[in-house]
Amino acid sequence: MTSVNGLRRSLVLKRRPDGEPGPEDFQMVETALPAPGHGEVLTRTIWLSIDPYMRGRLYDRPSYAPSVGIGETMTGETVGEVIASADPGFAPGDYVVGSRGWETHSLSKASDLTKLPASSAHLSAYLGVLGMPGTTAYSGLKDIGQPKAGETVVVSAASGPVGSVAGQLAKRAGCRVVGVAGGPDKCLWVQEALGFDDCIDHRSHDVATALRAACPDGIDVYWENVGGAVQAAAFGQLNFFARVVMCGMVAQYNDARPPPGPNLGFVVGKRVRIEGLIVFDKPERYGEWRALAAPWVADGSLKYRETVADGLETAPQALADVLSGGNFGKMLVRVGPERV
Repeated sequence: MTSVNGLRRSLVLKRRPDGEPGPEDFQMVETALPAPGHGEVLTRTIWLSIDPYMRGRLYDRPSYAPSVGIGETMTGETVGEVIASADPGFAPGDYVVGSRGWETHSLSKASDLTKLPASSAHLSAYLGVLGMPGTTAYSGLKDIGQPKAGETVVVSAASGPVGSVAGQLAKRAGCRVVGVAGGPDKCLWVQEALGFDDCIDHRSHDVATALRAACPDGIDVYWENVGGAVQAAAFGQLNFFARVVMCGMVAQYNDARPPPGPNLGFVVGKRVRIEGLIVFDKPERYGEWRALAAPWVADGSLKYRETVADGLETAPQALADVLSGGNFGKMLVRVGPERV
């Protein structure tokens, strides 16, 4: 057994939030560093991913993944450095993605980790454009959206880590791509940096009116990250045989009960395909996406943006910012330095 010394700091769930989560819902605890047993790896956390799905883990109710229990370490994917290993596939100094937890060090099964290759990509990219968000965009379009040249694709939360990649992939497919984002700075970046054909600021425009102007031929593919009024506006302009990728509904994640849903009778008449997406249903997409996208990230043709908070203690506020649209691009917490 490998001998390790030191302390691990972890943010555990103190109480279930009522509405928007905040620092008062979590508690920092310290424990001795665990030694890896057979087939286990101990990593030092460098980057922690903050994602909208985390709000769902804070409810005590059935879902596609288990809730975080009171007193348990909050879940979240990380990139880290191996500091001790009891598996021949990993050695101290290796960088890995896949360990989970709002903590400075994580003990993981080796089978849950992916060793990161020597690459020009920044390590944080493996939690964003080359990680779960990028893979989500790739999988959703490949398996559900299936955009074709000449079609119109609308992407909500277009400046976020999923929407920004989904829109760029739709452009590569030859589509007219219209984004919806919150604020003029985000809309400007979506159009100028990402190359979307148009972007609607839902905070200062009537979305339905603006969508009609931006999509004169209707909507063939709608990528749903938000829900609420943006969804209602997009649904009203779907074409026959349109496809809707239901990726997220961040507008209602802090609501204890979801609002009344829309009347979906038009789905039958228009033969619209609406399908939910959970990225880990098809784990093979991760490897496919990294192989495809890594050269695009390296040559700069696939754009991405990050918002970084420093220190593990900032994770609760970072989550609140994601849920309220306060981030710009992928939200990350820098827990430790890349090299020590």
